[in-house]
Amino acid sequence: MRDNVGMTTGGQPLRTIADAGEFGLIAEVTRGLGTGPSVLIGPGDDAALLAVGAGGVLVSTDLLIEGRHFRRDWSSAYEVGRKAAACNLSDVNAMGGRATALTVGFAAPAGLPMEWATDLARGIEDEAASIGAHVIGGDTSASESIVVSVTVLGEADRVVPRGGARPGDVVAVAGTLGLAGAGLAALSRGFRSPKAAVEAHRVPEPPYAAGPAAAAAGATAMTDVSDGLLADLGHVVEASGVAADLDPAAFVVPEAVRTVAEALGGDPLRFVLAGGDDYALVATFSPQATMPPAFRPVGVVREGSGVTVAGAPFDGSTGHQHFH
Repeated sequence: MRDNVGMTTGGQPLRTIADAGEFGLIAEVTRGLGTGPSVLIGPGDDAALLAVGAGGVLVSTDLLIEGRHFRRDWSSAYEVGRKAAACNLSDVNAMGGRATALTVGFAAPAGLPMEWATDLARGIEDEAASIGAHVIGGDTSASESIVVSVTVLGEADRVVPRGGARPGDVVAVAGTLGLAGAGLAALSRGFRSPKAAVEAHRVPEPPYAAGPAAAAAGATAMTDVSDGLLADLGHVVEASGVAADLDPAAFVVPEAVRTVAEALGGDPLRFVLAGGDDYALVATFSPQATMPPAFRPVGVVREGSGVTVAGAPFDGSTGHQHFH
């Protein structure tokens, strides 16, 4: 029972979501969830895996909230739709699967122009259709700000979870790292260039073919890079009970990232290692595996815990966390 906001009747401060952090919140709200024989992989990975007959279905949901994930003065409705779909399609990709269908929840102010809503829907459908998936349903509601919730369904010949990395495995990435984070930094300071960085923030380009290719090649663990490589690889090593060390010389730094870093007086590698929203893939492979061409080695899995860079802890933020 509370008698004041933020306080209990005993006078002790009430624990908040901010105290727990994003992943503490997820752990708290999923702790009491039940399960059943149809749930093969539950909360905690990029997507859930449900048994359907002899196979399974991958399921994942993401939210995009106006003012937090997008701004209407930075992105068109069509671009927001493309991004909303890409975030979800990437989750199935990160499990080694192929997305097949999406449902969309959409809440908005009553005064929002209809054209904005229809452009958003067109963006979602076009991004999904680019890999053979389609929107099959959803729901709408009134809200003070725009909220887009997309649920994706998919399938996989072989599912790759986060928790299978082993000491000696090679850490590899597919896709571009750093561009979206650099684009966000540029937009936040009132710039609309460099174009490559700004467009990467507005509409990510996940390497959709690389997920199934990694699964077929025997990847031991995989996730997408939505919050930053160090943060997301951190989830892999934690789930696997191992450590990882990255080689900074192995990364390709896009020219647009160098341009933004130079303008802001920062290190471009920070965008590559800790910038989010690129939806690249990071996977681990046995040294004996034939790695798909889309992947390039950037580090190694070791015994221990945590992620290091050139053998040392990274100095600075490792990526984005909600509620912090």
